[in-house]
Amino acid sequence: MQSVLSLSKATIKKCQDYYAGHMKESAPAGALFQAQTNETTITAYHSGKVLFQGKNANLESNRWADQQLDLSKKGEKRVKVRPQQNQPGQNLPAGFQNWSVIGSDEVGAGAYFGPLTTAAVYVPQEQSAWVKSLGIADSKTLTDEKIKAMAPQIIERLPHHVVNLMPDKYNQLQQSGQNVVAMKALSHNFVLATVLGKISPTKPDGFLIDQFVTPNSYFRYLKKNHQQPIVENQVYFTTKGERYHLAVAAASILARYVELISMAELSQEAGIHLPIGAGKEADRVASRLIKEGKDLNHFAKVHFANTKKAEKLARG
Repeated sequence: MQSVLSLSKATIKKCQDYYAGHMKESAPAGALFQAQTNETTITAYHSGKVLFQGKNANLESNRWADQQLDLSKKGEKRVKVRPQQNQPGQNLPAGFQNWSVIGSDEVGAGAYFGPLTTAAVYVPQEQSAWVKSLGIADSKTLTDEKIKAMAPQIIERLPHHVVNLMPDKYNQLQQSGQNVVAMKALSHNFVLATVLGKISPTKPDGFLIDQFVTPNSYFRYLKKNHQQPIVENQVYFTTKGERYHLAVAAASILARYVELISMAELSQEAGIHLPIGAGKEADRVASRLIKEGKDLNHFAKVHFANTKKAEKLARG
């Protein structure tokens, strides 16, 4: 399966930063970069065309189609997409936004420093008005100050759970053969199952996962790494999940809140502010930590390409 987008320079830059930890050392002729995720190859060309190939081609291309459409509202050139399948929200039942739902989301997968943080929150229908009154939205659109104000209210009032894989644990799992998609799948399932246990005997109307992989692949990872009960009935997936239920929006905020706390603690230990992301600033900070003799395993996801770049800077 493949999909081709024509993206603006601004969106391609965001795309390049996002996949920084998955870059191939060489790219085809005419290509700006080529990245390899678990089941998809992403090739961006100087012409502005971006080719997605593999099982999750449509899922990955939809991610950047949405980014481009968001930018188009600010004056960027609109995206040309072909083909466009699995549109966000299309598989959800009518009236889903009014259901009582446990939603889950994760942050940190594309960031070099800090944890992979996954949260789940239960928003029953009778609490939806209160949640909406918070001014809740995807954590990526909110300032850190607003997240720090909202998250404690969510924690106090709504059933929730968080899995926070700090770099030490993340690197241990990665080096033992677990890829990031498997870690995400296991974390999402665990937080959903834990919240389900907390509200028992109440049953939610459904579950919504902010989609990062196809449903078939998600459940395949869970069954391959069967170490916990699998939540599999009434489970729905969509990208941009925060648009389709407040439970995912609340989970996004809670995950971001825990990530912010973790980053602050790690920055204090490092003696330098650790940036979120995987760009050149991350390379520079990592090279400084290496020069100071600090263990990158404690601060960063060391399988990212940033590690080799930082080592090269440190030697220079």
